[in-house]
Amino acid sequence: MSSTLESFINKLFFLDIMVKRVGSKIRKSRHKLKKSISEKSRIRIRSFLQSFNKGERVALKADSTYSKGQYFLRFHGKTGKVAGKQGDCYLVNIKDLNKKKTVIVHPVHLKKVD
Repeated sequence: MSSTLESFINKLFFLDIMVKRVGSKIRKSRHKLKKSISEKSRIRIRSFLQSFNKGERVALKADSTYSKGQYFLRFHGKTGKVAGKQGDCYLVNIKDLNKKKTVIVHPVHLKKVD
């Protein structure tokens, strides 16, 4: 009886070990970050220096040539409102399913929505 209990406890021990995450934050993003041939390896200065006012609606669209200030790619294509500014980046409020989240994004990765 004690041997079956010990084997059961040993099986539970292996369930407690965490699994290591595979890949990076841009894993499986080949098509989301793809640019056309004419836009490749370019950063448009206009998009780099654009400014937004508090309350403006913006869309999250990642620019693959500039990785600083990039959001997690689950939020790609979402729209939100600018909540404020933090350094060179903007605080954007978005809704992820039923939760409201704040994302810090560089203006290169933002587009105005009318």
